[in-house]
Amino acid sequence: MDSIEVFDSPGKGRGLRATKELLSGDVLFSEPPFAAVVFDSLADKICHSCFRRQDKLQRCGQCKFAQYCDKTCQSAGWKEHKLECGAIKAFGAIGDNFGKAPNENIRLAARIMWRLDKEGGVMSDMQMTSLDDLENHISDMPEDDLKELKVDIHNFLDYWPRNSKQHRVDDISHIFGVINCNGFTVSDQRGLNAVGVGLFPNLCLVNHDCWPNCTVILNHGNQSAVNTVYHSQMRIELRALGKIELGEEVTVSYVDFLNVTEDRQRQLKMHYFFDCTCEHCKGHIKDDLKMGGKEVDGVKVPEEQVKEVTEYSLQMLQKMDKARMEGNYHEVIKICRECMEKQEPVLADTHIYQLRMWSTASEVLAYLQFIDEAADYARKMVDGYNKLYHPCNAHLGMATMRAGVTHWQAGKIEVGHGMICKAYAILQRTHGPTHPITKDLEAMRMQTEMELRMFRENEYIYKSMREAALKNQPMSMMNEPMAESVKNLFRRQKK
Repeated sequence: MDSIEVFDSPGKGRGLRATKELLSGDVLFSEPPFAAVVFDSLADKICHSCFRRQDKLQRCGQCKFAQYCDKTCQSAGWKEHKLECGAIKAFGAIGDNFGKAPNENIRLAARIMWRLDKEGGVMSDMQMTSLDDLENHISDMPEDDLKELKVDIHNFLDYWPRNSKQHRVDDISHIFGVINCNGFTVSDQRGLNAVGVGLFPNLCLVNHDCWPNCTVILNHGNQSAVNTVYHSQMRIELRALGKIELGEEVTVSYVDFLNVTEDRQRQLKMHYFFDCTCEHCKGHIKDDLKMGGKEVDGVKVPEEQVKEVTEYSLQMLQKMDKARMEGNYHEVIKICRECMEKQEPVLADTHIYQLRMWSTASEVLAYLQFIDEAADYARKMVDGYNKLYHPCNAHLGMATMRAGVTHWQAGKIEVGHGMICKAYAILQRTHGPTHPITKDLEAMRMQTEMELRMFRENEYIYKSMREAALKNQPMSMMNEPMAESVKNLFRRQKK
């Protein structure tokens, strides 16, 4: 690692700092997972090797649990699945476990233990910490979490093969504790939806800041080339969001900045066991925008009215989330419209509850093919995000991309092209020029640029050609809205 080093960060323990000046978009390090697994809920929808979402997957003929894109992915994943395969098959034959696989935490812990047994805690010179040295925070866990930990350990012992090396309960507990507070959220190839969890030792050394100077992205690599020489491994990349000075600590955000300070502090204390003392937390920066009321001609909406609509919005968001989880998308839109009607005259365009409604409405309306209305809400969402997020925030870039595509599909080529160009500029820094998402975005940018030239030369001909094209090839359905989006850097097991 020629650009970073481990040091003792005041008040934080170990951390990483720059050993030279770094510029926006620079890769500080890349790291393959020590181990990673697909979420239980998506085990039959996501490839267990490359973590891509596919319509049709091939199931492992032995354990009947692992799923793969094709033989290439199955071969690439066999090294990790070999020991797991027999263990899953044996676990599913035990009494109450009949036909089942162990949960994602147990599967991940087992993969880690097998690798530790074979290769040890440090796999290469590029790894800056051993797993033994990572914090497990078991002593900080609340009683309910400790009970769940004991259940996981009990089930792990049932799952762990008798012919594998046996380990002390304290060592197994340590691995579960490390997963609990350092399990990294693995996304699908679109980069929008969480599909699994993995452990990346070097990433565990990067401390938190609510307004960080780095971001972490997942690169799925390439396992589709015919010649395996050209295959590349899935890895995370730590990228600079702006200029980083020599000796400056490198940081990432563990939680979404869109939350107000109080909520971020609560999440960080509950999930990661520390109190954040960053400048944005100490100064409650942008909290007034996130929970503010509307101002018309210099006159602010009364605070009591803002508070009343805020409380109402929270209730409606809970109802909306429930309908969304059930796949009742027409009910989702009904709830959104009812809530937004009360929000718009009262809440600021940066109020986070209104932004959530606009985000959900735009995504679900696009899925239901109400493209014009979806584009309007997407534009409002991006306008609000621009006032809150860091200008190079990956969430901002992905949201701007989605809004740009929606405007493009709605025939609003000028706005659509502008948003796609802005998203491309952001993702060039956060994801890099070779990332599949950035490449897709570059193709969109070139296509919309060509269409924009046609539009400006002759608007009538452009619209006539567009309508004819849509008649010959109707607009395809947008991807179904997903409940599990990638917002927090590290993942906590659901209760």
